[in-house]
Amino acid sequence: MSTALIYRAVVKALAKATAATTSELQVLDIGAGRGELITLLGKTMRIHARACDCHIDRFALKDVEITKVDLNQQPLPYADQSFDVVCCSEVIEHLENYHDLIRQVHRVLKPGGVFVVTTPNVLNLKSRVRYLFTGFASLFGPLPVKNTNRASTGGHITPVPWFYLAHALLDADFTSIDLSTDKQQTTSRILLVLLGPFLWLGWVRFMRLEWKKYKTIDAVNEPFVRQHSSIAMLLGRTVVCAATRRP
Repeated sequence: MSTALIYRAVVKALAKATAATTSELQVLDIGAGRGELITLLGKTMRIHARACDCHIDRFALKDVEITKVDLNQQPLPYADQSFDVVCCSEVIEHLENYHDLIRQVHRVLKPGGVFVVTTPNVLNLKSRVRYLFTGFASLFGPLPVKNTNRASTGGHITPVPWFYLAHALLDADFTSIDLSTDKQQTTSRILLVLLGPFLWLGWVRFMRLEWKKYKTIDAVNEPFVRQHSSIAMLLGRTVVCAATRRP
């Protein structure tokens, strides 16, 4: 479930990506919940919104069309090139195949359309230390078997580190991929002070090996690899990403 801070970060990322647009935007909110994001977007820009979710009984906006869809079983039920904007907040971690959803989003976006997606940041220092000691990233703990409440944290089945999200977007032919976060974590700030020198040494060694020995880094993926050691990744709670479908 998204928070007010995440929704505000989505609006900020979207405002930045659509700053040159003055016309009404056709918007799709995937995993719309109660409709808070659509309400917030409507206060800041001109939109005509539609929504989809697997739990449409929670949706509270009477003047917005919502469609029930199980994204683990069904494609997005919309025609090609239908939307200027697609938002997907705190959804992909609940999916069996987020790559397929990204390709579906590319299909329903108009050329030049904007996709804003959020997901828990499993690379902040709080999460990295938790994983070191437990093998579980933050917000990704042991799961109940055959869980039917997939909207809860117990439905977090797919941790998506930043590089792999960016890689999936690039593979689906998105461009202008922009990273931000909703907030910095106090715990991660403290850990950065304590672990900073060790992190720097480990990162330098990693980059040297990947560049020279294993040759896994090239000019295309290098910026996204380097972002794994950025302040946004080390301290941010939630990944907020805006990307554009190529015109």
